[in-house]
Amino acid sequence: MGLRSNGWGAGYQNEYGTASAFLIEAILTFLFLFVILATTSKVGNSKMAGLAIGFTLLLIHLVAIPVTGTSVNPARSFGPAILAGGKALSQLWLFIVAPVVGAAVAAIVWRAVEPKD
Repeated sequence: MGLRSNGWGAGYQNEYGTASAFLIEAILTFLFLFVILATTSKVGNSKMAGLAIGFTLLLIHLVAIPVTGTSVNPARSFGPAILAGGKALSQLWLFIVAPVVGAAVAAIVWRAVEPKD
């Protein structure tokens, strides 16, 4: 696959399967959004939010690059997949669905654990 498009399976980096790709994208998106919600909330430390969010994104990329090339953002996957076409375009669904699922679960969990005033 070209143009740094995300992917999985035979012929892509370490050849992880669909389930592994979906889980890593959903779980890491969950983690990323949870950190964003926690650090930018009333109880978070807004002065350190940028550092916490940036460091979390760094760690997410270190973990996920060997698996899928790392997306955790459908917009990041959309452009390269459209331009590369072929297999990258056929796998784009995962890089839209998994981050949306991870983000939705993060919002639900944050609401459940968010400190109430």
